[in-house]
Amino acid sequence: MSESKAVIFGCAGPVLSPGEASFFADTRPWGFILFGRNIVSLSQVADLTASLRESVGRPDAPILIDQEGGRVQRFKPPLVPQYPSGADLGALYLANPDAGLRATWIMSRLHAFDLVPLGITVDCLPVLDVPSPGGHEVIGSRAYGITPDVVSVLGVAASEGLKAGGMLPVIKHIPGHGRAGADTHHELPHVDASRAELSARDFIPFKALAGEAMAMSAHVVFTDIDADHPATTSRRVVDEIIRSEIGFDGLLMSDDVSMNALSGDFATRTRAIFAAGCDVTLHCNGDRAEMEAVASVTPVLSDDGLRRAEDAMAAFRAPDDSDEAALREEFEGLMAAS
Repeated sequence: MSESKAVIFGCAGPVLSPGEASFFADTRPWGFILFGRNIVSLSQVADLTASLRESVGRPDAPILIDQEGGRVQRFKPPLVPQYPSGADLGALYLANPDAGLRATWIMSRLHAFDLVPLGITVDCLPVLDVPSPGGHEVIGSRAYGITPDVVSVLGVAASEGLKAGGMLPVIKHIPGHGRAGADTHHELPHVDASRAELSARDFIPFKALAGEAMAMSAHVVFTDIDADHPATTSRRVVDEIIRSEIGFDGLLMSDDVSMNALSGDFATRTRAIFAAGCDVTLHCNGDRAEMEAVASVTPVLSDDGLRRAEDAMAAFRAPDDSDEAALREEFEGLMAAS
């Protein structure tokens, strides 16, 4: 662990190239992330995850994915079922709270049945953002509901289902993306709500799940807290809000450093992420030149970042003895009744 750089990288395609393997061996990223471009078949993904881990010489290197359900689902039919969105689960919860909680837990447990045999160990789920009027649809139906209480309870259920299956969740997008009026893939949103308003609504789900091992930051400017920097590169937001008010002491990873919400070249962006207090930076698209720039200024995990990374690795637990077929049948019944 002490030899790993504080970065999570993607790769370009479904097979790790010799050049990528050499680059990862040299840069020693802490983990990897997969996207749709990396997925052709189940056996191919299993081979790819094995190759990624072999490149860094760590058989337990975390491999992440965004497998939420709804429109953010990297594995799609026919490889895995099409799962409902967070909003679908929230609607079921409002109609029947017990059924909604059970379905949310089961869906995460089914993600683990799908992913763990392929070598994927971390799911960037749950989405804890609380949409507000005027918020961009980049969150939209990915959210469990429009109140912090619904988002909190279903976020807990989703996290517990992943952990029961031997995976780790990543709570996102801390401290909240629901009010953002733009898609951070394309531009930087500014949220003008007061800190008191944010505390009373947006931060609540993150407080409820502050004990989780990993979180992903929001590329969003909260003008009443730090008008000059998005949360990802704001020392004030990280220290005062994420670490202190919310109370999250787990591994804090940036959202994707290649998103257009961030400015400057890749070295500048990466330096700013670490200067703000993030533990790990995330680069997703597999572009070699960009990864080289990120790696050139990324430190080796040390001090609190290393402690949090080690704590995350220690948080994995053995899967429970759930019966997959029975859970799939139950889940179908719960959703059909919604």
